[in-house]
Amino acid sequence: MKKIMKAHTQDLTKGNVWKTLLFYSLPLLGSAMVQQAYSLVDLLIVGNFAYDGQNALTAVGEATIVVNILLAFALGCNGGCSVIVSRYFGAKNSRKVRETVNTSLISFAVLCAVIMALGFALARSSMLALGVDEGKIMEDSLAYLNIYVLSMPFVFLYNVGCGICSALGDSKSPFLFLVFSSVVNVGLDLLFVCVFHWDVAGAAWATLISQAAACVLTVIVLMRKLKEVGGEGASKFNKYICRDLIITSVPIILQNSFVSVGNLFVQKKINEISYDAAAGFTTAFKLVQIANVGVGNMTSGLANFCSQNKAAGEYKRIKTGYLAVLVYAMITSLVFLALCELLPRPLTMIFIDQPTDEAIDCSIMFLQIVAAFLPAVCVKIVSDGAVRGCGGNLGFTISTFTDLILRVAFVYILVDAGMGFSGVCWAWAIGWSVSMFIALGFYIATPCLRKKYALQKNA
Repeated sequence: MKKIMKAHTQDLTKGNVWKTLLFYSLPLLGSAMVQQAYSLVDLLIVGNFAYDGQNALTAVGEATIVVNILLAFALGCNGGCSVIVSRYFGAKNSRKVRETVNTSLISFAVLCAVIMALGFALARSSMLALGVDEGKIMEDSLAYLNIYVLSMPFVFLYNVGCGICSALGDSKSPFLFLVFSSVVNVGLDLLFVCVFHWDVAGAAWATLISQAAACVLTVIVLMRKLKEVGGEGASKFNKYICRDLIITSVPIILQNSFVSVGNLFVQKKINEISYDAAAGFTTAFKLVQIANVGVGNMTSGLANFCSQNKAAGEYKRIKTGYLAVLVYAMITSLVFLALCELLPRPLTMIFIDQPTDEAIDCSIMFLQIVAAFLPAVCVKIVSDGAVRGCGGNLGFTISTFTDLILRVAFVYILVDAGMGFSGVCWAWAIGWSVSMFIALGFYIATPCLRKKYALQKNA
């Protein structure tokens, strides 16, 4: 633990690009896997040990749609803060690094309070909007959602802390703390659900406590790192940095929240098919999401890498870094593609105890169709990360909104056209494919990635 506490910052503008990004990206990938393990363990234990496993699984899935909207704000704060900190760290401006951290903590604390108030106020109406009927599923969904809202201060502070640590070149410490908290999560899940029989609420309390543990450890390390950085004389709040944080964070927040809102409409349409289809979708979507969250975390590292190197004038390293992360991320996507194509039924059966035939069939269909397009969305996500790190927030936003709009529109079009649940699957494939080409176009058009910049000699 002492070695973790003494973890140093890392300058991403120096050293072999492929090696630097490999060792920088692996903990980010690991962090994504562990973060997803939180929700997967909830599904695994709730689906197998709750009183009515399939209905409990459906309740968690319904609540998670809204949880992801709330989480979008924390993830946006993470991404926006890390890019700004990376910019000043790459420019060797310690005072601005410290001012960015101070301003981030104040600004995002206010945002967190607003999000919590909205979360409590709109919990029931959001479940009704999803088409959840009054009864046990509604009761369990609200229990999970309200408990998660209580955890938002820990979620915000942890994400901001992780973003700052990653921006300073340390991706290992947050990963190790997540590993610790995941062990706590598993233990508490088993205790609360299997022993105390708290069912869905027990899984939510386990998640809250484990997230709090990760948050506390991350903050301790962050304080130590800020002492290393220095930055004496930094102001507590800088309105110009606050403006930059808003400009950088809002596109990421909009991306994640609009995607989650889009998923809310998708979930409502799937509920109209049947609750069995919803249970199958919940399982399959979580499995596919693991791959994309892993790639997304690696891409956040690429955004920090690009931001540091752009500030240092190391344009050639940016293009090399893009290629390196694309290769690493593509390997991740192909591994998940193989698992989903070869083992769809075993993967489904892990998470649902005695599922209906319809739930199994829907899960297998989603895994086999959608996973085939994981390489396409991998290219999109990595290209978006490079563009975002170079300050191209507009391109990143357009490619993401295109994906979202197409997916939601085609879910309704194809399902109503008689394709049933298969229409949901092909809507994902269409959205990912089109947005991939848009993201590549914006990557190619990014000014600091053009030939005249990329061929400049390193400073």
